[in-house]
Amino acid sequence: MTAQKGKDLLLKLDSDGSGTYLTVAGLRTKTFTINAETVDITTSESSGRWRELLDSAGTQQARLTGKGIFKNAASDATLRQFAFQSTIRNWQIVIPGFGTVTGPFQISTLEFSGQHHGEMAFDITMESAGELIFAALDA
Repeated sequence: MTAQKGKDLLLKLDSDGSGTYLTVAGLRTKTFTINAETVDITTSESSGRWRELLDSAGTQQARLTGKGIFKNAASDATLRQFAFQSTIRNWQIVIPGFGTVTGPFQISTLEFSGQHHGEMAFDITMESAGELIFAALDA
């Protein structure tokens, strides 16, 4: 993957379940993390006493964190509603030069902040809530 603009990492939401994804919020910083829990199967007979892991056995999870400003009043209201109601919806994360990740996420943290001489901002953390589908960019 070649160098890409950070602003091109997009967060899109299917707010009504119709399969139409709209970009929400003006995220200025974004981090998308995929984790796989490991299952240690090391025994006293493991070669050289090196740790051994069980292939494809752990729980997988993804997390998206971001900081930004709301795009408009509608996206502000939608994110607040989803956070207060612990709503799980399909989201799409567009990773430039890589592909898209689509699947259910739940907002686990929504924080608001502001400086006296600046705009109101928010921090968001979203946790995966089911199977995620990766679609690579066409080469």
